[in-house]
Amino acid sequence: MSDSDRSIQVLLVDDEENILKSLQRLLIDEEFEVHMAASAEQGIAALTGLHNVGLIISDQRMPGMNGSEFLQYCREAVPNALRILLTGYSDISATIDAINKGGACRYISKPWNDAELVQTIRDAVRQYALLRENSRLNELVRQQNEELQEWNRNLKGRVLEQTTAIRQKNEELHGLLKRVKEDYDAIIAVFSGLVEMHGGKLRQHSRNVADLSVNAARELGISGNDLETIRIAALLHDIGEIGIPERILSRDRDAMNADELKEYQQHPIRGQVAIDTIEGLRPAGLLIRHHHENLDGSGFPDKLAGDAIPLGARIIAFADRIDKASETCRGDIADQALVKAGLVVGAQLDPSLQKAFSTVSRYTYLSLGVEDKELVEVELDPKELKEGMFLSRDVSSASGILLLSRGVALDETKLASIRRNYELDAPPHGVFVMVRR
Repeated sequence: MSDSDRSIQVLLVDDEENILKSLQRLLIDEEFEVHMAASAEQGIAALTGLHNVGLIISDQRMPGMNGSEFLQYCREAVPNALRILLTGYSDISATIDAINKGGACRYISKPWNDAELVQTIRDAVRQYALLRENSRLNELVRQQNEELQEWNRNLKGRVLEQTTAIRQKNEELHGLLKRVKEDYDAIIAVFSGLVEMHGGKLRQHSRNVADLSVNAARELGISGNDLETIRIAALLHDIGEIGIPERILSRDRDAMNADELKEYQQHPIRGQVAIDTIEGLRPAGLLIRHHHENLDGSGFPDKLAGDAIPLGARIIAFADRIDKASETCRGDIADQALVKAGLVVGAQLDPSLQKAFSTVSRYTYLSLGVEDKELVEVELDPKELKEGMFLSRDVSSASGILLLSRGVALDETKLASIRRNYELDAPPHGVFVMVRR
């Protein structure tokens, strides 16, 4: 860390003295200033005397002002400081508030891993330092441009020198932003898992729906941001079920009384609202809202029909129906689930999607016992793998750490993970995937 970074201040806020002391011990050798406060109110008071706060870490559950409210205040008072929330997995609403309202860059679950916590804090301080340095360099470039006439002879060389420095800083910042994106994807996955846990779903329903939806969308030629929107919406399509009593979720819709059905039918709207304050997730929120609409207009919540239903929502609805049908299937799971879903094609599901799902469904349920005589297993070098291939065996490191399970569809992130694993701890064989004859 450079000398200019030594003055960066980190504020820790927690009403439990033992936690503050524990954090202070962990950070005692770090090259930044650590300040502590035993409540949100004390934290606010402390901010008035600090002049270079780069990171604020707050516990959620505190008397008086809670962590989400405190981070929301900090967002206004010290907007350039990064913010992290300490919370438990059960505090999902507080976590959402901290991200949406408090602008938290991430949250850390209790109990934490000491090494991971320290590394997270270091990364946040380094990111703040880079942003501050990048801002300084941009200001320097602005000043030099104002001196254009005076420095005309030497301007080209000076600009090239500064541009090189900015490019280097931006490359470092790009690496940190990539890590933020990975943390963002991890948060989406955690939310998806919490939905399944809340609904008592023992299988990976959200992930199956996401795999089916993404692979069917690829078959239809969808790519880029539209494909990513479908993936996120599929993972979070049932997030609105959080808060609905288990006694309702455990019943078939036909067995619900009028009040229960009314509450259940609100969950697509609640799902959209839950993520709407995150501007980047609004397109996914629209698909979540409409994934229970039926082609004939008999669905909910808005009674949309036909092409008025967004294509992504129609894809997720088809995938949702297939995966729910698969729960009672044995043997050729994909074929049986497709037959069951086909019973409502035309009335509820879009018939134009049937061919795409017939192609990709067998891949999703490969790990559940599906057999396809057109598929053969091959062993490939990691460099030969391509997006859309499906693992026929688990991928593990040479030391026995499981990286990916069989039946997983490969995408850009998974391919990068596999190749990185083979660079660091390669097993004595290639990667086994299913391909067509």
